[in-house]
Amino acid sequence: MKPQQILIGVLLLSAAGLGAFLVFGGGREGGNVLSGYVEGEPLYPASPVSGRLVALDVQRGDTLTAGTRFFSVDPAQTQAVRDQAAAEAQAARSLAADARRGQRPAELGVIEAQLAAARAVLNEADTSLKRVQPLAEAGAASRAQLDSAIAARATATANVRAIEKQLQAAQLGAREDQAQAAQDRVSQAEAALGAAEARLTDLSPQAPAAGRVEDVFFQPGEWVQANQPVLSFIPDDRVRLRFFAPQDSIAAYAIGAEVGFGCDGCAEGLKAKITYVSPRPEFTPPVIYSREARERMVFLVEAVPASSKGLTPGQPIDVTPLKAAAK
Repeated sequence: MKPQQILIGVLLLSAAGLGAFLVFGGGREGGNVLSGYVEGEPLYPASPVSGRLVALDVQRGDTLTAGTRFFSVDPAQTQAVRDQAAAEAQAARSLAADARRGQRPAELGVIEAQLAAARAVLNEADTSLKRVQPLAEAGAASRAQLDSAIAARATATANVRAIEKQLQAAQLGAREDQAQAAQDRVSQAEAALGAAEARLTDLSPQAPAAGRVEDVFFQPGEWVQANQPVLSFIPDDRVRLRFFAPQDSIAAYAIGAEVGFGCDGCAEGLKAKITYVSPRPEFTPPVIYSREARERMVFLVEAVPASSKGLTPGQPIDVTPLKAAAK
């Protein structure tokens, strides 16, 4: 017999043996274990604004603790917005304090000047919105630019109304109303400051929990678009086990039930709690359910391990089968 014929015969026998195992042995309850694997559900940290990546504090494969900083995007522009908001908040506080002391007639001119300046800012914001809106509708400007123009006009409008209310109160001599208007302006300015500080914090996101860095997509010096993931991070509490249970014992795999599992190089006696059972079988003809087909029918089951230490996404696992209750 020729060597080629011998090789072909061996391959055919191997394929037949593998097919018999998959059909009659793989994943059957009568076996000792069920096959499965470890899966991680990644998070994709990103910056809310576009900018240059100035620092990358982690690398692919790093194990992190909660609170570890991932990266930093250039904060110069956002820092300027925050500083402006802080200055406006301080000015509003000063005006409120002065209003509580009582308005002096000589100071009406100061409020009127402030109102004129605020109206000029509103006019500029309104002009900018009228310019950006048709560009956004035509696709020549981004949605972020349109949102920014709308927000700027809304802020300027609120500022004009607050100063008008303050001026009216001063002219009528209503000290209490004037003080309340000034305090409202303080609240508005402090809210804007809080939003600017939150946006600045978002430029340097931190790990929400312990976990591992799966991959890194950008390096320092590269430009990162807004909301584009900079890296992929898998928290320890988002590590799952996925395995397949045979249909004749699927009733035993209820959500909340505990299963034992093992893997190469892992500790003994590992446990996991079932969190999901697929409502549909896998690898089964959609209509014909002969007994032979039923014996090959399996259902996807997911479970959360009691500890994810030592488990790596993609790692094969062996799950101890559960037995269905007798009828």
